[in-house]
Amino acid sequence: MKHLLPLLLLVTSSAWAQDLASQKQNVISKAEKDNLELHLDQPYAGTDNPKQKVDLYLPKKRNNDKPLPVVALIHGGGWVNGDRLGYAAAAIQFARTGDYASVAVGYRLTKEAHWPSQIYDCKAAIRWIRAHAKEYNLDPDKIAVMGSSAGGHLSSLIGTSGDVKELEGDLGPSTTFSSRVQCVVNLCGPEDFTQALMFDKDDKPISKDDAVIGLLGGTYEEKHMEALAASPVTYVTSDDPPFITFHGTADKRVSYLHAEAIHAALKEAGVPSLLVPITDGGHSSVGHPEVIARAKIFIGNTLRGETTPIDVTPIPALPEKKK
Repeated sequence: MKHLLPLLLLVTSSAWAQDLASQKQNVISKAEKDNLELHLDQPYAGTDNPKQKVDLYLPKKRNNDKPLPVVALIHGGGWVNGDRLGYAAAAIQFARTGDYASVAVGYRLTKEAHWPSQIYDCKAAIRWIRAHAKEYNLDPDKIAVMGSSAGGHLSSLIGTSGDVKELEGDLGPSTTFSSRVQCVVNLCGPEDFTQALMFDKDDKPISKDDAVIGLLGGTYEEKHMEALAASPVTYVTSDDPPFITFHGTADKRVSYLHAEAIHAALKEAGVPSLLVPITDGGHSSVGHPEVIARAKIFIGNTLRGETTPIDVTPIPALPEKKK
């Protein structure tokens, strides 16, 4: 799984440096080498918008004939950057095991659409998975969602708002299907927009956060109702799926307070929740190999009925590379 690690970071500079056509060709080549069946650019919203599509990765050689559990991957990028092809390597690594199908989810960015368009898109993508489960021999009752930073936020929101009609939207032809998921892997996602994501050197909240302003249409103070509506913590109820959250304790982009907030809310509601701190880790520390190893165990336990113990002791951050 070592090639999975960079794809779980907020931004993958080498990927974004390539044009999308070149990226796509690389993905096709890698998928062929790993004996995967690839279905790129599948529309889920009934539009031709290139952002409102998913990429499906299937193993040609499955470990059994049972319908495959699905890992849905939601990219980060501050809701303003990024593309689902940035999660291609991660999707390939899950699918090549023969135990999972994987789906890389695209969604409209804030340059194009403000909140709640992003969650409407992501939920429509989950419904697409269920609508096509029989066609691709997928298990519609075993879907994990996983994302980092902005993708962690959207993954968490899918997890906590499965029963919230206001966040479903009416996109696409599959609106009769559920958008619920069976587990959430949250990597440093913003969880409560009524508080700042970042703090200055004196620990004072920074309200003028361009990413948040782009999402909500203003600062969290100016757009309090939107901030509430966009916060995963707002919707936590006892029937939410299990969560595992990884977050660097020294994250300057999304404060560790957000990890504590969602974990506390889930625990209070009686939802299984694991919080794994990355000691002294920054925003990119979720790329630690141990993070990925524990996330895989969590998904395997939840979707495949495995019983491997999950270590929740803090993970020491890796030394930052010198620039």
